[in-house]
Amino acid sequence: MKNILTTSSLSIGYKSRKETVIIAENLNLNFAQGKLISLIGANGIGKSTLLRTITGIQKPLSGNVFLNDKDITTFKPLDLAQNLSLVLTEKLPPSNLTVFELVALGRQPYTNWIGTLNPEDIVKVNEALELTQISHLARKKHFEISDGQLQKVLIARALAQDTPLIILDEPTTHLDLLHKVSLFKLLKKLTQETQKCILFSTHDIDLAIQLSDEMIIMTPEFVIQDEPCNLISKGSFATLFKDEHIVFDAEKGKFIIT
Repeated sequence: MKNILTTSSLSIGYKSRKETVIIAENLNLNFAQGKLISLIGANGIGKSTLLRTITGIQKPLSGNVFLNDKDITTFKPLDLAQNLSLVLTEKLPPSNLTVFELVALGRQPYTNWIGTLNPEDIVKVNEALELTQISHLARKKHFEISDGQLQKVLIARALAQDTPLIILDEPTTHLDLLHKVSLFKLLKKLTQETQKCILFSTHDIDLAIQLSDEMIIMTPEFVIQDEPCNLISKGSFATLFKDEHIVFDAEKGKFIIT
């Protein structure tokens, strides 16, 4: 499988006049087409910092991020928007946009200066609606649908953007178990049907273990990327939480409370 995004000796963190705070260093990660990859770690460990750095929003302390074999810092904004799409958890600003219109915003990197959709754009929007199984919501206002449905709309917008890599920051936040499972299965289906790479951060570790092709575990000591079965056999999950009452059961493949 072709690697869409790679990092080379990447160090992430923050610089101020007084100090440099290193969150993680020497990261060599690979994101290949057709892979569903989850990013997990305790609160405050630096997952969002990693996502901001590999998407070009935040500068690395050192090292490089390559998107389609090109340093991400050399991309112009429009070119970057045609290669990488980002789904964040922030609330949408007030508007009267329909679901179709919201998904159509994903075509902005390709439309003319007044944002007119051509026939190809409309096809892409309808394909995204069908892939996420929300075509029946197309005429509804975005504020008339549930949180779970809105999350699918935002994913459809990213699909309409038609990039080889989609990155989602905590897409299952505020969803109940039924909708979390539905969303995870949708992401899995999309990687298989579109051969895009989808990377997402999540706190739903047990579900991620079951459905991810690969996982990235962040701890204060290390950052490791591998298939879930290999991470289980290595004992990588056992070091995730520094709490004697939270134990990873390798046989069951999930965390248990003692």
